[in-house]
Amino acid sequence: MREFIVEADGGSRGNPGPAGYGAVVRDAATGETLAETAEYLGVATNNVAEYRGLLAGLRAAHGLDPEAGVRVRMDSKLVVEQMSGRWKIKHPDLKPLAAEAGRVFPPGRVTYEWIPRDRNKHADRLANEAMDAGGRGERWSPPPSAAVPEPSGTNAPELSGAHAEGALAGAAAKAGGSTAGTGGAAAKAEGDARAARAVASPGWGPPDMGAPATFVLLRHGETPLTPQKRFSGSGGTDPSLSDAGREQAERVAAALARRGTIQAIVSSPLARTRETAGIVAARLGLEVTVDDGLRETDFGAWEGLTFAEVRERYPDDLEAWLADPEAEPTGGGESFTAVAARIAVTRDKLTAAHAGRTVLLVSHVTPIKTFVRLALDAPPKALFRMELSAASLSAIAYYADGNASVRLFNDTSHLR
Repeated sequence: MREFIVEADGGSRGNPGPAGYGAVVRDAATGETLAETAEYLGVATNNVAEYRGLLAGLRAAHGLDPEAGVRVRMDSKLVVEQMSGRWKIKHPDLKPLAAEAGRVFPPGRVTYEWIPRDRNKHADRLANEAMDAGGRGERWSPPPSAAVPEPSGTNAPELSGAHAEGALAGAAAKAGGSTAGTGGAAAKAEGDARAARAVASPGWGPPDMGAPATFVLLRHGETPLTPQKRFSGSGGTDPSLSDAGREQAERVAAALARRGTIQAIVSSPLARTRETAGIVAARLGLEVTVDDGLRETDFGAWEGLTFAEVRERYPDDLEAWLADPEAEPTGGGESFTAVAARIAVTRDKLTAAHAGRTVLLVSHVTPIKTFVRLALDAPPKALFRMELSAASLSAIAYYADGNASVRLFNDTSHLR
């Protein structure tokens, strides 16, 4: 029996936003590329685009040989685990796509394997080419040597109209596009492009800035010091997670896996954040990058003390710290002004490196509050007006014009 390898990917610049997929079919014995396919989807989510890429890759393989076996390789942990039957499919938009994909070949003839993103570059490139073409109001076209045969035979499944056109038709309707008549396809494509640009732009801003860099900000899980409300910064004992903290990290990992939007993970270098990030990364199938800019404030001589103990021992220093953002904790700790400067540099570096992507930043109370404060252009005293729970999620989108939009703050619904 002939065997194919299908590599597929999908992406969304905004989630939901301008979306597309790419898939490549290879001969498993020789590694030769046999077919390429890609398509711009209009406005859709990242997960929908990934499933559409899987479906297109399977259909292309079926068109080459409906009797073949297929090994699917994707960097989407969500799709691989769901199609392998290990994770339940709960989202209503994904269930019909998964069902369509499961009917392309008979059960048992397709296996699924997760691969790192850097081993799925071919399909990722095709998906981005399709999105770029869609942004120009054009269709992606394969090179002549990689034309994809049309599926044939009575077993070749067709994606039902409601599912194949749902995201596109919705985008076209929002943009005033039409699918009727001989000019319907062209009008619809233009409508999709306009709607996608509208989704990707903030408010009434210009429509050509592209998708934002979105930071999902995760505070680490509890440590033994957290319930005691002790100062625990970057100059103390560097505690690890408690059992409760590890359970919190597992719960947030499950919640993020269900959402399926995280594309990279960056962590503070401290033990509690690296441990939290590692638990999430294992669930999502991603690597963790460490950035020192995400570390917690150095609280100097206050490390390990409660607020009451600091007030008793260093009352004047505490009052100065509460009143002046440039005041340092006793013993040469880090001021709020210094933290803000560090976070601003880190923010700019990470937004440049991850433009258009959704990145999980695993950090601490003061850095996360500072990200939010800077995004809101709020004064330093706003830091004392925010409550940030252990293992909570917040989110900020950063646009190319320098504007930011706070999307979420201190979400702990996954812990209940």
